[in-house]
Amino acid sequence: MIQSFDHLLKEVIKSPKKTVAVVSADDLDTLAVVAEAEEKGMAGFVLVGDEEKILAITREHALKLEARIIHQPDHRLAAETAVRLVREGQADALMKGMLHSSVFLKAVLNKEQGLNAGKHVTQISVMEKEAGGLMMITDCAISIAPDLKGKAEILQNAVDLAHRLGIQRPRVAVLAPVEVVNPDIQDTVDAAALSKMAQRGQIKGCVVDGPLAFDNAVSKEAAQAKGIESEVAGDADIILVPNLGVGNALTKAITYIANKTVIAATVGASAPLVFTSRTESRQGKLLTIALAVYGAESE
Repeated sequence: MIQSFDHLLKEVIKSPKKTVAVVSADDLDTLAVVAEAEEKGMAGFVLVGDEEKILAITREHALKLEARIIHQPDHRLAAETAVRLVREGQADALMKGMLHSSVFLKAVLNKEQGLNAGKHVTQISVMEKEAGGLMMITDCAISIAPDLKGKAEILQNAVDLAHRLGIQRPRVAVLAPVEVVNPDIQDTVDAAALSKMAQRGQIKGCVVDGPLAFDNAVSKEAAQAKGIESEVAGDADIILVPNLGVGNALTKAITYIANKTVIAATVGASAPLVFTSRTESRQGKLLTIALAVYGAESE
């Protein structure tokens, strides 16, 4: 089981090298991350973008790159080209460079020529637990206001990632404002339904409890103070949030107020995606690449 981000990096570096296709890789931030990842031996890269710009940036900033370059300055065509490399087995993962997210995702989700696996594509924020191991929060970036079916798909994607990281039976807390089912609060009703779905085997490979408030999901003391007896409470591996607003705010609060490193996995496509925020730190982007490469290794 992966115990920390350092452990993740070590596992990736010692594993057979995977290849990442980078879409519109013609900006300094993307190229600097690629150069560092190559130097660390994390992966190989194919850069799809404006070759003249890529070479100019590498010369100006003295970046050492071994990556193959495919000249395609048009963002839409660059995305389609990189997706094709993954589909044809020339790359194992796909990384977003300097282009709009909508253009990137449109190429990924194309039903005929994309990486559509017939599953809900979702985002999972991953962070280290204080006591060791990793914790996930989902969905924090893609699913706006999922219904019960959508939440079940988001949950299963997170469970599948947890399995790849070595968590054999992840504990899932379904977040809501209160810990009791209230018919006037739909999130509590959905949480209870998801718990029962897991008990009946409709959601596989995990133990699910909810509704749980955030404090009860991560703190045994808080759960005990409220008299909550649960295998999940206080020790959740996965936190399923009710909507994008909650997930996004929670992740950013953990990042900027608690000052913790949070990395992202984008899952549900037929290959791992490296889909980072423009404000993501260099280390965060490297770890996101490591997570995607490790996911490709484990699939």
